[in-house]
Amino acid sequence: MPIKKPVSDQPIPADAKKVFKGIIFDAYQWELKGYDGKVRTFEKLKRPDTSLIIPVTEDGKIIIAKQEQPGKEPFIGLVGGRLDEGEEPLEAAKRELLEETGYEAAEWELFDASQPVSKIDWTIYAFIAKGCRKIAEQDLDGAEKVDMLLVDFDAFVEMGLSGKTRDEWLKIKLLEAKLDPTKMAALKKQFGS
Repeated sequence: MPIKKPVSDQPIPADAKKVFKGIIFDAYQWELKGYDGKVRTFEKLKRPDTSLIIPVTEDGKIIIAKQEQPGKEPFIGLVGGRLDEGEEPLEAAKRELLEETGYEAAEWELFDASQPVSKIDWTIYAFIAKGCRKIAEQDLDGAEKVDMLLVDFDAFVEMGLSGKTRDEWLKIKLLEAKLDPTKMAALKKQFGS
């Protein structure tokens, strides 16, 4: 499945200088002449892209993750994580699904790909993983706890719209569907419900 990375609203120019290298974030700066003729320094962060997964089990249940990470309040969200260097988005999604849930999917579909923040070069790829079945135990890193909640489509929509999740782009998609019966029917079909 070839996946094209969305173009940023403000790409980092080739002549930008990396001024900071972090564990997750790097900072770049470059100069541009403004409309008034003055030269100004612009900057943008860059971080590894993320793959998120909406797993749908063989019996039609959707897996939501109740997660805990050090320094954060517990939250409900999608399974997923950062792409490793050189890793493709779908490869990362398959790896993260197996690590965080122990499940494997029979079919994969790209659900969404966007750069949600204009000042960060960062793409979130979201996949629907269909026909998921458990093949292993979770293999979590030491900085996370993930409990799985298996819910039906309607509960998934309600949880996605609640204030308990942090996947804002998903809330928008679900709200659009909730307000338009045609979009909701298409979304249900896409999830196999």
